Amino acid sequence: MSRRNDLRSIDGVLLLDKATGMTSNAALQKVKRVLKARKAGHTGSLDPLASGLLPICLGEATKLSGFALNTDKRYRVKVRLGVTTLTGDCEGETVETRTVPPLSEDVLERVLAGFRGEIFQVPPMFSALKHQGRRLYDLARQGIEVEREPRRIVIYELKLLDFDSSSLELDVECSKGTYIRSLAEDIGKALDCGGHVEQLRRTWVGNLSIAEAHTLESLESLDEGELLQRLLPMDRIISAMPAVQLSDELGFYVRKGQAVRVSGSPHDGWVRLYVKQSVFLGVGEILSDGRVAPRRLVKVGQDNVRELSC
Repeated sequence: MSRRNDLRSIDGVLLLDKATGMTSNAALQKVKRVLKARKAGHTGSLDPLASGLLPICLGEATKLSGFALNTDKRYRVKVRLGVTTLTGDCEGETVETRTVPPLSEDVLERVLAGFRGEIFQVPPMFSALKHQGRRLYDLARQGIEVEREPRRIVIYELKLLDFDSSSLELDVECSKGTYIRSLAEDIGKALDCGGHVEQLRRTWVGNLSIAEAHTLESLESLDEGELLQRLLPMDRIISAMPAVQLSDELGFYVRKGQAVRVSGSPHDGWVRLYVKQSVFLGVGEILSDGRVAPRRLVKVGQDNVRELSC
């Protein structure tokens, strides 16, 4: 383990392709050790069962990680039909086994159509949501089940990739707060046989793709310079936001925490803030009077991605 004095300040984003069988926090700690990074955080957990895209924010980029939590996600999932489990995935105890009805593309498309668009979903008991200050998964492990309010989510795309007599493979693009385990269970219910997640892989987080991600094994084989080349600029984590260019004068006031009026800025929402065309300042919000207010600013004045400072 790296000693505290050996750790370095690194600012940027690393896209990790997390392997199955590992918690997101364990993956985060391994990345920190490989990079000898002083500060890092991820942008939303993947269950140990799941593999795929886990963006890691380093240094100043950790100030932006919350925005990635609120972005849309995309998954590839294999649903095992005919078996319902306690956790909604293959790691849970089997609760019920039922016969799977004959499947056809027409039958499956009719069922899947009911899950596309805006729907309401009941969060699973095995989740990190809280009830009276306690995590639901802690209650579930004690055999306690509490009522959960359905939550509005949006399934933007739900594509049938493949199927056989007892399983489906789906491509799912969904809004924040969507539980793929619950979606799998609900599809199983709609087919009158039950179901659970057998395999799950996250392929997109907002505008970030698994195609740019790196496995832990590949990172561990690189030297320091090669590792730094794998980092993305911190503003990639919020690349879906519109950009607002500030003059030097307006940038000065924004750094002081003051809202400013910028010609041509959007009418509402969150924006990326820049001075000198490419110097990233952080995130702002458009106020009701049209001014741009700073919300999350990052330190500037150095190459936030490539340099290491001991």
